[in-house]
Amino acid sequence: MKQYIRYEEQGKPHYGQVTPEGVYGLEGPPWHEIQPTGWMGQLEDLKILTPVEPSKIICIGVNYADHAAERGSDVPKEPVLFLKPPSTLIGPDDSIRYPPQSQHVDYEGELAVVIGKRIFCPDPVQARQAIFGYVIANDVTARDLQRSDEQWTRGKGFDTFCPVGPVINVDVDLGSREIETRLNGEAKQRSNVSNMVFDVEYLVHYCAQVMTLLPGDIILTGTPSGVGPMTPGDTVEVEIEGFGVLRNFIVAPGE
Repeated sequence: MKQYIRYEEQGKPHYGQVTPEGVYGLEGPPWHEIQPTGWMGQLEDLKILTPVEPSKIICIGVNYADHAAERGSDVPKEPVLFLKPPSTLIGPDDSIRYPPQSQHVDYEGELAVVIGKRIFCPDPVQARQAIFGYVIANDVTARDLQRSDEQWTRGKGFDTFCPVGPVINVDVDLGSREIETRLNGEAKQRSNVSNMVFDVEYLVHYCAQVMTLLPGDIILTGTPSGVGPMTPGDTVEVEIEGFGVLRNFIVAPGE
């Protein structure tokens, strides 16, 4: 398995490859032809940024049967698509700002797919080849606003509502990896990515029949059951087996 990050060095963002010896700087995104810069640093010394800069964030709703059950809804016959704006993105150890408009903000731990090639309307084989890697994501949701609106844009779209990271995991067998979300150290969501209603390759194929997918775009693949509220002062962690831990902090409006 290969792992890539974005990090800040001398006030500028850079891509790098994580190795046992340290982080090697790259001249550009790893889904392009990779050229090392010759720089190397240690992971613990770096400010880690969001590992991608997507043109769009595509999200899949109700993609675990147990989550559909806790919502009191049926399992969808086709994937449910919605978008988050790129301004929702934050990285590991960044703060999720609790919006003053909401009284109920939920965590939703998810697997996200990173696109590595420009594709539109591909066949399933092309869709598979367009997958560059995987990251951990948290589809933060103002649940009260989501329920009050006809569409989900406001409830899903506040700044800081899409933590992603810490690394892009490449050349891996997704298999049956466990996914867990913890609030203040207590496990709240526990499932397996194999429990998704629509698998990753199908989702990429489906989305690419709707819109052009560009390198660096991400698709959040849905959350399992156990979603619940967060409040200022809380710490939320999402872990996917072998992919690391995405940790973020909830802060009050204005902080």
